[in-house]
Amino acid sequence: MRVVVVGGGVLGTFHAWQAVRRGYEVLHLERELEARGASVRNFGLVWVSGRADGAEVELAQRARDLWAEVPGIGVRTAGSLTVCRSEAELAVAKEAAARPDAAARGFQVLDAEQTRERNPALKGDLHGALWCARDAIVEPREVLPALRAELEKSGRYRFLGGREVRNVRTGEVVDDHGDVHAGDLVFLCTGAWHSGLIRELTDDLPVRRVRLQMMQTAPLDDTLTTAVADGDSFRYYPAFAGPALGELPPQAKVADEHKMQLLMVQRTHGGLTIGDTHEYDEPFGFDVQTDPYDYLRGVVESILGRELPVITQRWAGVYSQATSNEVVVRREVASGVYLVTGPGGRGMTMAPAIAEASFEAIEGARSPRPGSPAGVDDLAGRASDEGAGR
Repeated sequence: MRVVVVGGGVLGTFHAWQAVRRGYEVLHLERELEARGASVRNFGLVWVSGRADGAEVELAQRARDLWAEVPGIGVRTAGSLTVCRSEAELAVAKEAAARPDAAARGFQVLDAEQTRERNPALKGDLHGALWCARDAIVEPREVLPALRAELEKSGRYRFLGGREVRNVRTGEVVDDHGDVHAGDLVFLCTGAWHSGLIRELTDDLPVRRVRLQMMQTAPLDDTLTTAVADGDSFRYYPAFAGPALGELPPQAKVADEHKMQLLMVQRTHGGLTIGDTHEYDEPFGFDVQTDPYDYLRGVVESILGRELPVITQRWAGVYSQATSNEVVVRREVASGVYLVTGPGGRGMTMAPAIAEASFEAIEGARSPRPGSPAGVDDLAGRASDEGAGR
């Protein structure tokens, strides 16, 4: 059988990966020469820690295991520290560490000294941190080409960039070169592209687009041994909901206006990727705003206890987020044609498990393999409101 995957981002590429693993021949189409959307404009975080109970955390845990099975992409099992700069934030961390599933999520509360032992680069003022051993890091600008290179070794995978799909019918896909591509199964993993052909196929998708801003520094002459978040992150992840969260003081004005949290990852070249903001009301601006960057710089410098290196890059990105009670929106829009979209900021984290669940449902699997979530119909779960690439 032949599978056609439309969309070269992380969700589409992992659907191709799953298809090759299962013995299919795969044709992979992408309208850009290389993916240029949210899949490469994110932190590269495989983020288990704050996921909602039920299907969301089950998918995240399964995806974390699947990431470790992908050869040639260099997953760093570094874990994360959510740094607490007040006793109120530390109380949220302690409440999270008392959850019944805290051990499965890898939660542990560290005091200030233990936090610095875990990540010596954190030399600023802090009261402690929530450690999550299950969180991991990949390089978002490198992982997709590396994954495609592994797929090509199978002899059953072909990637065609610069091909925009114009028509999809049962059993075939037509691109803007006029070429017709036959497929027994077709997956449309088109990210934040909700218009054009997607609207023609289905006009009632429960999705919205979300815009974020991020930045990257020149190399830091120190090593971050973990991913880093700040206490504002507690406000954006469902696992931290509880009485202690309600006792947090209001966010700083600029952080509240831009729906901000700090996430920070050191890239393999030494620079720091720092973000992010959330914007929900379209039309989105075409420019980036300075105030959020200035605020994030101040937070990072407070945590590191030093000045940041020069900012070398700033960018914005847009991703697709489900507005329904679903972790991901999956619809059969024609016989054998499946649209998969709306994972929100969970895309980089969950793509391997979302793709696996697609095939398990379609192939009629009655009993999922050990450790994997059930089929597509069991994927409903509360969608968390968060930034891209986690």
